[in-house]
Amino acid sequence: MMTFKDKTLEAFIAFWLLLFVALFSAVTLACAWYFAWLTWQVVLSMCVMLCCYTYAIAYFRQRILLSFHRALLHIESIKQEDYKQYAKPAFPLGVVGKFHQHLRELSEELSIKKQRYDQHAFLVYQLIDQLETPVMVINQKDQLSYANGAFSLLYDGQPWQRYRNASLKLLGLLKVDNTWQLLTNKQQINQQWQISHSIFIDAGRTYQLLIFTNIESTIRNSQDKAWRQMVNVMGHEIRNSLTPVSSIAESLSARATNQRDQDALALISERCMSLQNFINRYASLTKEVNLHYEQVFAKQLAQQVKGLFEQRALHVTVKSGWIWADRSILEQVLINLVKNALEAGAETVDLVLSEDNHNTVIKVVDDGHGFANEENLFVPLFTTKQEGQGIGLSFCRNVIEQHNGSISLVNNPTHGVTVTITIPLKSAK
Repeated sequence: MMTFKDKTLEAFIAFWLLLFVALFSAVTLACAWYFAWLTWQVVLSMCVMLCCYTYAIAYFRQRILLSFHRALLHIESIKQEDYKQYAKPAFPLGVVGKFHQHLRELSEELSIKKQRYDQHAFLVYQLIDQLETPVMVINQKDQLSYANGAFSLLYDGQPWQRYRNASLKLLGLLKVDNTWQLLTNKQQINQQWQISHSIFIDAGRTYQLLIFTNIESTIRNSQDKAWRQMVNVMGHEIRNSLTPVSSIAESLSARATNQRDQDALALISERCMSLQNFINRYASLTKEVNLHYEQVFAKQLAQQVKGLFEQRALHVTVKSGWIWADRSILEQVLINLVKNALEAGAETVDLVLSEDNHNTVIKVVDDGHGFANEENLFVPLFTTKQEGQGIGLSFCRNVIEQHNGSISLVNNPTHGVTVTITIPLKSAK
């Protein structure tokens, strides 16, 4: 059975030393009484010896416990990840010295491992910074600890430093049953972003790593792939049918003597040619455009577009010096947008060119009737015009994104549409 003296080293040492002193004193007193030496001089001498023994016991106990206290200080430094603090052993040699030597080797090993871990963590954070998708690090207090540059995509272009230590409520993040969701206007769930999360430990603290994936981009890539496959099949079948039909129509037209028959065959041949051109145009939408970047003076570009619509109410405002883009293709995009606005019943169209955060921002604002179905604006072949082909906006988005930019269309609160184009001032290629 374990007694008090066996539970701690201090009690163990004190018990056996005091027991030794008590036995020694008892034997000495017994001998003095037996041999009649018990005088006041003997008693005084025994008291002095007892004091010396007590001091020796205390010193002996202190020296033994000092080794453990210094080892505890060393271990406390290790717990605080301070691997350069070493405790001087009370006994440099023997088992105590060996024990402290092992502690020193442990500190050096942990120091090397920490350096490697810090290097890996630094590389991880560098990798996070290079990602084009938003990444957040949430600390134990459910506050924003770190994020990458793509964080601005979630919060209207704002840098993550402005939201440092912000709460989940301020960030618009909702955690339900270990599932994270991003809220729009703090009420509706933003379906555009899918959030993946994982847990990691840094410096003994637990963090949540949130990775935001743009689902719309993934869905759009799948749609584009499906459209390309469909167009390839459709184009192949239509070309195989149009070629013999057009050839037969031309052959019959050359033999026909009736003007009515010639006109009908000419119409068939013309429609075959138009349908062939349509397939070729649509097939080119998803192809990479060979862009020729140059410094395009914004004022000159705006005036050229305005010159094409002199009889219409096109107002131009230029707040930008130049644009880094393919001049001819960007001009064609602006022409398409202004033309769409006028065909949508707009009486006035405002073309505004400005700069914001090292980007060129182009806005086309009209007062037309707007769009009834905003979700399908960029869907190929979708159009609200009776004679439209549904290619213009798809073409615009394709070439703007190949400029490493973005394009968005929204209905104005009253009437009309605002088209916003953002293009980097410097090419990312």
